[in-house]
Amino acid sequence: MTTFHWFLPTTGDGDQVGAATVAAGAATHVRTPTVAYLSEVARAAEEAGFASVLTPVGAGCLDPLVMCTAIAQHTTTLRMLVAFRAGFTLPTLLAQQAEAFQWISGGRLALNVVTGGDQQEQRAYGDFVEHDGRYARTAEYLQVLRNTWKGERFDFHGDYYHIECGGLGTPLADVPPIYFGGASPAAEDVAAQHADVYLMWGEPPAAIAERVARMRAKAAAHGRTLRFGLRVHVIVRDDADQAWAEADRLLRGMDPARIAAAQARFARMDSVGQARMTALNAGTTDGLVIAPNLWAGVGLVREGAGTALVGSPAEIRQRLAEYEGVDEFILSGWPHLEEAHRVGAAVLSRRSGLTPVPA
Repeated sequence: MTTFHWFLPTTGDGDQVGAATVAAGAATHVRTPTVAYLSEVARAAEEAGFASVLTPVGAGCLDPLVMCTAIAQHTTTLRMLVAFRAGFTLPTLLAQQAEAFQWISGGRLALNVVTGGDQQEQRAYGDFVEHDGRYARTAEYLQVLRNTWKGERFDFHGDYYHIECGGLGTPLADVPPIYFGGASPAAEDVAAQHADVYLMWGEPPAAIAERVARMRAKAAAHGRTLRFGLRVHVIVRDDADQAWAEADRLLRGMDPARIAAAQARFARMDSVGQARMTALNAGTTDGLVIAPNLWAGVGLVREGAGTALVGSPAEIRQRLAEYEGVDEFILSGWPHLEEAHRVGAAVLSRRSGLTPVPA
């Protein structure tokens, strides 16, 4: 069975593609990210059959843990897939915050580890650890986090964290699943040892199949198994011509100056995953169809997931099915409220043949 998730636009929302985690380069957001509006998006996702909503983390969006604590009060079954920056808080503190969230929400928390790929943004937060060091720190962070949830006193002595007699008072009954993304060798090593779900951004199916096979082998070497998730946008309409017309409309909304500014920002990052996304569009509005129904236009202005599946409902379902080995999909579209209903009806409905199940 396939699990589907949706996205909460905590920088704001509208009918144009914009940045997801920073203010710079964002499209004009005609809908501000209030608790009321984001709760509408979450309820739409819940009604459509999505298992959870991914909430991003970054300098330009509202704090995801705080926002999701509020939004959980306006939903009943939807899980909150909350992104967090490993290294920005102590893992022992996050363990306690997760315990409180599970108590408040009835066990509806999942966590998405973000190690960070923009050195300038990291340093603005006060973090000067370089790329591979950040992943080494993330590995320790996740070890401490999981140990804390066991409810047993423990000591830990690593390069980044030193814990004496740590641990929750009682074991955490509902341990949040850990989602983790990263395309560098350092990131893959951490995921193989510590993640529950390994996340990738949308690339052609052959590229994703190669990564799934490699990560399965890496996890098996540690006696582990992984689930695999794909983060991709969806532009679905009743027929293909309408869907591609919508993609063209989104492209026309990307001002050349905004494209240039975003591409300059992406070029300075040390994220291997971002480099892979940028290579798919090469910073140009030409040649953006990189595989059947897979469009790289989103990545001209948006960091992170930079591709969208474009087509009719039947085409979208077919393309999703071609990602062999992928267990979960995190989807999105603009505006996120209306598109949650549209994508849910087109892709997740029982007649679609792709039935969502709880994460």
